[in-house]
Amino acid sequence: MPIVDITDANDPRIAAYTQIKERDLTGRGDRFIVEGKVTLGVLVERSVFGIESLFLSETRLEPLSHIIAAIDPDIPVYVARQTVMDDVAGFSIHRGVLACARKGQPRMVADIVAAASTTLLLAGLSNHDNVGACFRNAAALGADAVLLDGESCDPLYRKAIRVSAGTALWLPFVHAGPAEDHIVAAKAAGFDIWALTPRASAADIRTLERPEKLALLLGAEGPGLPDSLIEAATPVRIPMAATVDSLNVATAAAVALSHAMA
Repeated sequence: MPIVDITDANDPRIAAYTQIKERDLTGRGDRFIVEGKVTLGVLVERSVFGIESLFLSETRLEPLSHIIAAIDPDIPVYVARQTVMDDVAGFSIHRGVLACARKGQPRMVADIVAAASTTLLLAGLSNHDNVGACFRNAAALGADAVLLDGESCDPLYRKAIRVSAGTALWLPFVHAGPAEDHIVAAKAAGFDIWALTPRASAADIRTLERPEKLALLLGAEGPGLPDSLIEAATPVRIPMAATVDSLNVATAAAVALSHAMA
């Protein structure tokens, strides 16, 4: 495979990696960036997304040789000194491992729910750490897919991928549209929908039997789910101490999924 030495931070061949933080926030079209050895391994070994290139610190070339050997030989592997790599990225890439991949064609909600029995429906999650953690919990605790509304942040944002431990690279998901449409699609596919809320009037999750097809609906920390979404589902609460009003959304997802697995 082509190992390409990069000595100039302005080399057009590594344009996809320039000023990563700024471009992560403004978007980079169909491309996204993966950072770190663990997530690179998942990208190469299990991802559903096409790899466009790798960009490595020269000190990482030998330790990652087994991963590099598994990629298509036509995919370029760009290698640079750490200082050059940092100049390209716009901050210190101390892991020394980046890859650029393409999102490809978006998946359809109807196709995903048709093939699933347990899903997370995420509405209005604007924190990348929470989105990444929800994906990791979903993958670990038996969910088949994740549906995110258009107001939620991109699960293929670099930090979200890293927090997800790479599960966002293979767990089926859709990131588009209003949460109301996801609820309609899930119901049409035979799902019962539990809306997680701290309301005292909501059913205690410990008293509920898992339905054959279950979708767990969760909202952003702070505002939680709007009334309209809760009313479109079965309100469910996780019992907790009276001195605490709520759980982190990813934690709530993990508790609910664990109950669903029992």
